[in-house]
Amino acid sequence: MSGGIEMLRGCFAYDLCLYLKKPNILAISDTHIGYEEALNKQGVLIPRFQFRDMLLRLEKAIAQIQRQQHIKSFSTIVINGDLKHEFGRISEQEWRHTLKLIDFLLGYGNELVLVKGNHDTILGPIAGKRKVKIEESHTAGEFLFIHGNKIPDVKALKKVKTAIIGHEHPAVSIREGVRTELFKCFLKGTWKRKHLIVLPSFNPASEGHDLMMELPISPFLGDSVTNFSAYVVADKAYPAIALRSLVKQVY
Repeated sequence: MSGGIEMLRGCFAYDLCLYLKKPNILAISDTHIGYEEALNKQGVLIPRFQFRDMLLRLEKAIAQIQRQQHIKSFSTIVINGDLKHEFGRISEQEWRHTLKLIDFLLGYGNELVLVKGNHDTILGPIAGKRKVKIEESHTAGEFLFIHGNKIPDVKALKKVKTAIIGHEHPAVSIREGVRTELFKCFLKGTWKRKHLIVLPSFNPASEGHDLMMELPISPFLGDSVTNFSAYVVADKAYPAIALRSLVKQVY
């Protein structure tokens, strides 16, 4: 795994995690726990080792942040929406794995905040088991965390400089030699004079939403996505990619 890359001053991408230095916040998004079980019920045979891989990936990214940023723990950890996958129920897999993920993250932070996503219609019983906060949006200094499936009230945006969303599951295809590979990515751009950062999905079973081939789904983006830059942090940190040069075929 490559080291972190600074997208904005004090905002670092480590693998699929975002680290905000000044408020000492770790953020991830769209874990969609229960996705594999939902696919199995639809007849899609996918092995259920994704959660184990998710925890291993998180552990490696957190260790890297701790080492490079010289910290022991985070003031706050934010899951920026869609912790779970099922809309109308809490599946057996969701019960087990959401609580395991919450316990894992609580070992690294002073508090855990669950920002409510569009898939999190029934999240209260899970949060109540560990007494963690559920919020429609979370403000920390100049940063606003919101899932990104809908535009928030203007009051929530008034005092912040940077909005951080999920929901989009952004990904881009990168060609190296004869091989083209799809990578999950962060997006950075502007929205209504605010900096906007879009987090990738942390679910290993989801490849991501290829912005070279598909229109964005978040109302924060729309046609303006062509003005954004993509940041890929995988086996190495790739230079910022201007989406304008990649997505002409769908805009």
